Amino acid sequence: MTQTLLIGVGAGLVSALLFGVLLKASALAIGLYLVAPLPILIVGLGWSHRAALAAVVAGCLALLLAVEPFMGMAFAAYVALPAWWLAYLTLLGRETASGLEWYPTGRLLGWIGATAGLSFVAMAVVSSPSFSSYEVQVRRLSQSIIDPRGGASTAGSEADKAGSNNAEPGQAVPEAGRSDTNDVTREEMADAFAKVIPALAAHGLAMLLTLYLWAAARIVAVSGRLLRPWPDLPSTKMPRACLVALAGAAILSLAPGYAGVLGVALIGAFTAVFALQGLAAFHDSSRGRPGRGFMLFAMYMVLFVTQGIALLALTLFGLADTALDRRRPKGPAAS
Repeated sequence: MTQTLLIGVGAGLVSALLFGVLLKASALAIGLYLVAPLPILIVGLGWSHRAALAAVVAGCLALLLAVEPFMGMAFAAYVALPAWWLAYLTLLGRETASGLEWYPTGRLLGWIGATAGLSFVAMAVVSSPSFSSYEVQVRRLSQSIIDPRGGASTAGSEADKAGSNNAEPGQAVPEAGRSDTNDVTREEMADAFAKVIPALAAHGLAMLLTLYLWAAARIVAVSGRLLRPWPDLPSTKMPRACLVALAGAAILSLAPGYAGVLGVALIGAFTAVFALQGLAAFHDSSRGRPGRGFMLFAMYMVLFVTQGIALLALTLFGLADTALDRRRPKGPAAS
């Protein structure tokens, strides 16, 4: 047990180091930051959830004491606790009459969505305990995305004023109010985009958490330490309770303050996992069909060419698959 905990502590320190290099703000630092959850997931899946919990504590304390308290809390909210929780769920099992039954991958996928939404809001609360300061930060981010030129519009309006003052009699003057109209339009776009930022961020995080969990499980399986057998991923089916959770998130998104932000974030996260559910359903329903390889290749090519826009179709497919549960009868398990 002591050796397992020490391995967990070492993994936590490595994860904290990968997270902490984000302060360098370089391309390499961002790349290292993106793999920060992997050490915790690896020790959680290969040794035990207690080792992963030791990694959480060690990494948080290292950043809290060596860097600053904010970094320790951010690491816990956005990286460490989600990784530990998913490793814990993955290794859950119960004894049944037919043997040991492992935690279903469909429920695990649903929890990935919930974890991504909660992690985003936890990170937002850590960085901005006051909701008004959160609104200012998100709106500033939205404006920088909508209008990366910054003060170009202001400079343009000043130039328009100067031009009108210096115009000769009879000379055409630029249409008054045009720059103001453009500014209003940009402000409206920025406000609208700021409202969906939590959904976009949680959507991406849900995809990343799924990728991290799959990659960590593959690494541990290659080493022979994976504590559960490899599941049949195409047969993944989320429970209908996830549909209820998505509907509840839509209602919660209408609430004020961080409650509404949580609702928006959960909508984004659950649409991500429903897209993955649709992907699994496509793999499952194409089993045994002629030309299956070409069908899968074409689907992934469409996803790549459309830069993920086709995920909307997969999301709808996943929603329908969960609601109707009309998978065709299965024969022997296939890859």
